[in-house]
Amino acid sequence: MQKLLLVEDDPALQFTIQVALEEKGYNVDAVSTTGEAIRRLDGTAYPIVISDIYVDEHTGLDVLNAAKQKDPQCSVILMTGRGTVETVMAATRGGAFDYLAKPFDLDVLTDTIERAEASRNQQEEEAEEEELPETEVIGFSPAMVEIYKIVSKAADTDATVVVEGETGSGKEVVARMIHRNSHRKSQAFVPVDCASITSSLLESELFGAVRGAYTGADKDRVGVFEAANRGTVFLDEIGEIDLNFQLALLRFLESHEIRPVGASRSREVDVRVIAATNKDLQRMVDEKKFREDLWYRLNTVRIFMPPLRERRGDIPLLVRFFANKYMQRYTRDVKVTDSGLKALQDYTWPGNVRQLQHMVERLVILADRIDAAGVHNALTAMESREKPVDTLADAEEEQIRRVLAATGGNKSKAAQILGIERKTLYRKLERMKL
Repeated sequence: MQKLLLVEDDPALQFTIQVALEEKGYNVDAVSTTGEAIRRLDGTAYPIVISDIYVDEHTGLDVLNAAKQKDPQCSVILMTGRGTVETVMAATRGGAFDYLAKPFDLDVLTDTIERAEASRNQQEEEAEEEELPETEVIGFSPAMVEIYKIVSKAADTDATVVVEGETGSGKEVVARMIHRNSHRKSQAFVPVDCASITSSLLESELFGAVRGAYTGADKDRVGVFEAANRGTVFLDEIGEIDLNFQLALLRFLESHEIRPVGASRSREVDVRVIAATNKDLQRMVDEKKFREDLWYRLNTVRIFMPPLRERRGDIPLLVRFFANKYMQRYTRDVKVTDSGLKALQDYTWPGNVRQLQHMVERLVILADRIDAAGVHNALTAMESREKPVDTLADAEEEQIRRVLAATGGNKSKAAQILGIERKTLYRKLERMKL
């Protein structure tokens, strides 16, 4: 029988909580003051402590500190009807397991205690550490090994490279890896987002402009190609440039000469160009939306970045890399568990590596361990796109399924999140045949 310490100065609420927990099979020591609670903790190591925040001249934070000093693994659940950001932050930094706002349903408290027990009793080992590479280009999958082979052969040449792949798959990371392994590594790497620059400005952005070339040009402007001389220029979303400028870019790639807008002479620059696209450029060529000669000129070396869903075996390494990165940045110590890695591997990652990176950052900031429950909760909070539905009932059913998945099937917790009573949820589940 699990022994708990309850600290609550309201006699009626203390009695209600104690009776409810004892009916669940817990052995509850109930006290009304922080002094008595600290004396009990001095003599007994309780695995779980439940305490109000505002009790007497001391607070539940003092109880939290005493409980953690006695047993660092103690799960302390704090309750309050007067929560502030200061108390929540103090509780979080002090290592509180959870923080409940009064009034709450007793099922919420028992669910929280059950989660605390599962966390304390969990025998899951921290996922085995693996040696990580120095760059974010990570993976041992066959597709990634092929990319490494291409990079190793092409990096130290001046060949133009085009990197294809879905948004977020890591195209710029590969471009930077090529630059870092080339003879240009000590010079500038300049990324240009072609999709974010209007066609009328892209020419002056890349080639520069002389004073008076257009309205507002009150001085000479150095373009990206000249500024990156002897370095590398990364043209992201190359498929977005219009046909007129495609010809100017083709001429530059063939001659390595720039003529700033409004200038009468050209001058030579030494720049390597790496381009990237999330579009099918060959199809665009067939549809006459992209110049065939430019495509052939860019396509000297072609690299395809596979989507993350096609290299799920690389996810554990990526998670480790990003977790270490953000633990250092935010001075956090977060355990990565096998169940957490599996949950991350099971997801489809429509936003690819970039989405995974943001997910790991979120988990490092908000959690003490990356486990299955935390991953499911974070995925539910993170997903912004709903599946298409035909009716209001379909939308309701989809939301119930998502919340149940996020809570690991905990119906009490799901009902709380959905804002309905448990019996209402059960009726809906019967209708859904779940």
